[in-house]
Amino acid sequence: MDKPPGDEKVNPSTPDFDELSRNLSLFLEGAGKATAAYLKPLSEGRHRSGFAEEAAEAVRSLGHVAEAWMTDPHKSLEAQTRLGSQFLDLWASTLRRAQGETTEPIAKPEIKDSRFQDPEWSENPVFDFLKQAYLITSRWAEGLIDDAEGLDDHTRRKAQFYLKQLSSAFSPSNFLLTNPELLRETVQKSGANLVRGMHMLAEDIEAGGGELRIRQSDPTQFKVGVNIATTPGKVIFRNDLMELIQYSPSTDEVLKRPLLIVPPWINKFYILDLNPEKSFIRWAVSQGLTVFCISWVNPDAEHADKSFEHYMDEGIFAALDVIKEVTGEKKVTAIGYCVGGTLLATALAYMAAKRDKRIDSATFFTAQVDFTYAGDLKVFVDKDRVSALEASMKRRGYLEGSHMANAFNMLRPNDLIWPYVVNVYLKGHAPFPFDLLYWNSDSTRMPAANHAFYLRNCYLDNKLAKGEMEIGGVKLSLKKIKIPVFNLATKEDHIAPARSVFLGSKIFGGPVDFVLAGSGHIAGVVNPVNKPKYQFWTGGPVEGELEDWLGKAMETEGTWWPHWFSWIEKQDPRRVPAREPGGGKFVPLCNAPGTYVLAKS
Repeated sequence: MDKPPGDEKVNPSTPDFDELSRNLSLFLEGAGKATAAYLKPLSEGRHRSGFAEEAAEAVRSLGHVAEAWMTDPHKSLEAQTRLGSQFLDLWASTLRRAQGETTEPIAKPEIKDSRFQDPEWSENPVFDFLKQAYLITSRWAEGLIDDAEGLDDHTRRKAQFYLKQLSSAFSPSNFLLTNPELLRETVQKSGANLVRGMHMLAEDIEAGGGELRIRQSDPTQFKVGVNIATTPGKVIFRNDLMELIQYSPSTDEVLKRPLLIVPPWINKFYILDLNPEKSFIRWAVSQGLTVFCISWVNPDAEHADKSFEHYMDEGIFAALDVIKEVTGEKKVTAIGYCVGGTLLATALAYMAAKRDKRIDSATFFTAQVDFTYAGDLKVFVDKDRVSALEASMKRRGYLEGSHMANAFNMLRPNDLIWPYVVNVYLKGHAPFPFDLLYWNSDSTRMPAANHAFYLRNCYLDNKLAKGEMEIGGVKLSLKKIKIPVFNLATKEDHIAPARSVFLGSKIFGGPVDFVLAGSGHIAGVVNPVNKPKYQFWTGGPVEGELEDWLGKAMETEGTWWPHWFSWIEKQDPRRVPAREPGGGKFVPLCNAPGTYVLAKS
């Protein structure tokens, strides 16, 4: 009887050549299926996302660096000499080692670099040479960009970004013949690992509609509403843009003032409700908060004209109307996460202009209102690229979810791209089930009008910070926001850098509690009480530079969650009997987490 594809025989020394031959045939068959899946959109006349445009942008950016060096032949010669000298040193070191001498490496990987942890990268002189040659070359290239004269900051950042993509892609750890661990595994398993990997590659290209959707977690192990996003509650309201979830109480009494959470629409809201141990929402409910959370629709062409103003009106303001009806409370405290925080700040400025006082205090999780020092995503934003993106979105009516998912992955290619290429598609290992990475891959689309407004008014022109943004004919000023603000930044955030959030804290017109958490954009926020991994810092007024503030701040081990709740409770400690979801005309429509969150991109 034939064995199933990829069935393996493990031999620690030599492959079974019959088995290897059979697996190579299966590998080529899988490669054909992967190629067919990749070419399918072209054969059907479907538009592909702009890889060619991205490649052209990389060539332009790196071309500016080359031009800067070639205008000074003397400096160019010096740079080439530095590279040649390091390679001569490497070659001499390799020859001495071949003669039995002990030598120090010319180039060492960073301590956190996990690509070269296998002992053979250092013990085998061939692989050690490849590793050091790669490190020397990539670091030399980084130096060329850093030292290039006459480049504007945006061009330099773009060149650094694209070089990072290239150097990450061309690491010898990514290729079968130059990675000792891959070679060893392929020999031991007679190529069965390659067959399994190619099978998964074909599946992932097909799942991505002709583009590779990298498998970062085992999607079969999670189901939203079953073992992820499971905090009990009800959807009590639904319109074209959102479902409003009210969570069931777990205490006999609750704080009188309800909490409204405004999550980002770039991702799905259940990052705050991954599982019972990590769920911020479940924890907030357990503290005696009546928690309402917006779950945004995963938009398609019919939502093309939904603008930032629509998200404010049909999202935040519609939620406030419903909360008043079901609780009888005229005021709430609100949280805005990431772009949800930018929307919340926009709504607060609008409400201040209209003397609308329904939001009594506001919390921002890693949200930017001043984009002067915006994060790595700014590399994707300039006038030409925004115009091209607008034209692409106009054809569909929305931005594909894969676009932002790929952008986020490209910010950390050595963490979010290439380890999975190696482990899944070359080693043939199915990825571990990891709820955070499952959420990360559950991407959402964005309406054309909304996303264009956000890119132009925030990233390009920084109008919200300058007091120049207009919504509904109202010019918005963050200085008019007088309510208390809790502004959370995270120390290693690449999307909303702490420096950017700190600067934005200075614009609000009322009292601001700036808090800095350890880790990054997600892990610094989702840092549960029972298993805290990171610390946080609190300090005095938001003055001077972030480094000055941090130098005087107090560091506290553990999560910032209780500190935030204390800030909430002190504002209004009154408690009332617990409220069940719904009330009046707002009869629960379905159980949390609702239906909008289930729609896939």
